[in-house]
Amino acid sequence: MKRRALAALLMLAGCGRAGSAPDAPAPGDTGARLEAAAVEQGLIADPAAGSLVGAWARDTDRLCIVEGAVPGSRRIGIVTDYGDGQGCSASGTLFRRGGALRIDLGDCRIDARFDGERITFPAELPAACRKACRGRATLAALEVKRQSESASEAAMLRGRGGRRLCD
Repeated sequence: MKRRALAALLMLAGCGRAGSAPDAPAPGDTGARLEAAAVEQGLIADPAAGSLVGAWARDTDRLCIVEGAVPGSRRIGIVTDYGDGQGCSASGTLFRRGGALRIDLGDCRIDARFDGERITFPAELPAACRKACRGRATLAALEVKRQSESASEAAMLRGRGGRRLCD
């Protein structure tokens, strides 16, 4: 009986540790704890700390981000070209909260993710996002990696008709 009582006390003692950070991952969230430890050790980039400004790309997908006129906002431009009239072109604004990105392309609003190295769009997008694309192309599941941290290089990205997307 004494052993069971001692075991119960030890289990309860580990439940509410004082001094833990209020935004620390939940005890059962092993993946989040592992990621937080990797960020703390410098093994992976902290998505909340890195700048988004620059040129981003993967294959024929291109994305530009520059500082916006409203504090905390950024201008974003996206162009994809798969040939034969298949592609997308859009520009708008981007707001960031940690690794979460809120992209507003007019009627098309996208909640994307930034993991410190890549920007990834969700696999399913609102129907309004189809307006940005021609043919069978889509912005769904778009994923790009940083190519340059240069705002001037990012500002040079052009969409359909030669229009600069991040101006």
